Amino acid sequence: MWWGEAMSDPTAPWPATEPTEVVVSAGDTRLVVDLRGGTLRALIAGDREVLDGYPAGALPSGRRGGVLLPWPNRVRDGRWTWRGEEHRLEVSSAEKPVAIHGLVSWQPWSVLAQADGAVTVGTVVEPRPGYPFRLAAAFDHRLEAGRLTVTARVRNAGDAAAPFGLGLHPYLGVGATEDGGIADAELSLPARTELVVDAAGLPTGERRPFDGAVGRLGERSFDTPLTDLERDGDGWARVRLRGPAGWTELAVDPAWGWLQVYTGDTLSPGERRRSVAVEPMTCPPNALADGADLVVLEPGADWSGTWSLAWGD
Repeated sequence: MWWGEAMSDPTAPWPATEPTEVVVSAGDTRLVVDLRGGTLRALIAGDREVLDGYPAGALPSGRRGGVLLPWPNRVRDGRWTWRGEEHRLEVSSAEKPVAIHGLVSWQPWSVLAQADGAVTVGTVVEPRPGYPFRLAAAFDHRLEAGRLTVTARVRNAGDAAAPFGLGLHPYLGVGATEDGGIADAELSLPARTELVVDAAGLPTGERRPFDGAVGRLGERSFDTPLTDLERDGDGWARVRLRGPAGWTELAVDPAWGWLQVYTGDTLSPGERRRSVAVEPMTCPPNALADGADLVVLEPGADWSGTWSLAWGD
């Protein structure tokens, strides 16, 4: 068959183009994981949207619900050095010369296992210019009444030691549907130290004490990396948010040393200050370049960290 004939053959195969996602249920609660990026697209308990998500097939703004691997947040100019070798990541633009939120936001993920109330999804970070390492990632989601627990697992699938950082980007809903709707929400953050960043979100080198008893948000704005997390007796640190729809608690185990809190002030109209993003992170902004709190895995070695969401009236 000539190439032109193959191209005009109506039975010739095409790749799937429909949005792909997986749904997990427990009672009246439904979790939707978008297999484009492994993103938490929706978490709905009864008529309450626990996460401020996005419609099926839509382009999520602000990396809503995203997985940030092999680095969260930003890398200045996309430049970093590892064991004497310089690397250059793709940057957002000439006007915003930062490499942001890793490499897996738009790539396909697959379902690795599924059972009642649980699903595991995974992907592989292949070596590429700027990040010449190979990582396998798997995320185990377990849904129960009033609680979602997620365990992130990363394995070095390459043949050299691999540095990485990981972050997650859930937007916690408070029941607000209009811009500025988080004003009456109350927030408590388990952190003692703020990393000071510049207008580009990059570290200035300064750290300062932080009071996590925020209380009513009002007009207070955050796009803030926090560390020195205060932990309960079980080793977990807990963020508490209360709004018209009820309370939400985000908790992280000791694998997560950082939180980034973002009140959505720079989002587009219709999404601005409607929810609060609380991002578990293993490292701060610019960590690949600064070497701060990076995870380094030898070939074949694994890392894991668990975080959870709980909610109620």
